[in-house]
Amino acid sequence: MTKLGRLYSKFDSVTLPDDLPYTQVSAWELQFLYLVGRHELSGRGRIVELGSGGGGSTYALAMGLRENPAFDEKTGRLHAYDFFRVGKGTFASEKFFTSGHKPEDDNSFLNDFRGRLEPFLPFLEIHAGDLWQTSDPDDPTPVEFLHIDIAKTARVFRCVSERFLTRLEPGSIVLHQDFAGPRLPWLHHSTGALLPYIEIAGPPIRSTLAFEVTKPIPADVLKRISEDDYTVDEKLALITAVQNRIDRDHTDGIPFKSVLELAKAYVAHYDGQHKRAWSIAKPLTSDEYLSRTRADHFEQLKKAYDTERAAKSRRSPVARFKQLLVRGGKR
Repeated sequence: MTKLGRLYSKFDSVTLPDDLPYTQVSAWELQFLYLVGRHELSGRGRIVELGSGGGGSTYALAMGLRENPAFDEKTGRLHAYDFFRVGKGTFASEKFFTSGHKPEDDNSFLNDFRGRLEPFLPFLEIHAGDLWQTSDPDDPTPVEFLHIDIAKTARVFRCVSERFLTRLEPGSIVLHQDFAGPRLPWLHHSTGALLPYIEIAGPPIRSTLAFEVTKPIPADVLKRISEDDYTVDEKLALITAVQNRIDRDHTDGIPFKSVLELAKAYVAHYDGQHKRAWSIAKPLTSDEYLSRTRADHFEQLKKAYDTERAAKSRRSPVARFKQLLVRGGKR
């Protein structure tokens, strides 16, 4: 059993407040965050949460840190990054506001967040805004813990990889909260590239994959990840490598082999290979979990394929000849 894997047996020992701030993270993931904070961290390196949202996950992690005798609240810091506002491109919910809806004159829930996290403000450092603007490209401090719940776009993931993954070292712990998201294949193929240097804790905790860095990660590997310097075929092979390491989540509810297979379709889709994307996705439409939870994904991929096929048909010599015949007949 891995070091992080030992935390799985402690789930039943965790009691979190009933009035925990609103979060889109499951109870199991919150418990795991608490356990990592309580048992695995010291604060000697950076403790970073990317995508703090309404504060539920931050609260659980901070609560664990406060109960951890190895963490010194006077010197240790929990760094919370988020837009802390709702609006286009933020992927935030109006439920993050204390009242449950956005005030007419303000789309920022930063004050709400501060209020909910008030007990931990002495060791909480908040970074509000676009991650490219709020993170320091020149900070070399090793990252002891990294909770990634912000990489919803390739642009943001590049920032995550350039400014945070490069600071991982043996002993660093990473939690990918969106690992059950097929539309975010950069999480999956980058993990495949890191496999020789990490130890996966065990089955994903619902949608979160947890791992610990066990060997120094070569700079050229990190550079390729941040620059997205892999061909489509290489990315598919890297995702396959991850599929060979994980199956279902710890509750047996999410079939990750199928989820990652659909992520492969999005690798091809984002590269403009819509026929290939649909050829990967189509067999998965019979998967019970995916058909129930990812119907919109299949619709998106099929629509892109149909649009591409129609465009090619219009450009074909036969189609152009038929168009000429029709035009000639109208004269």
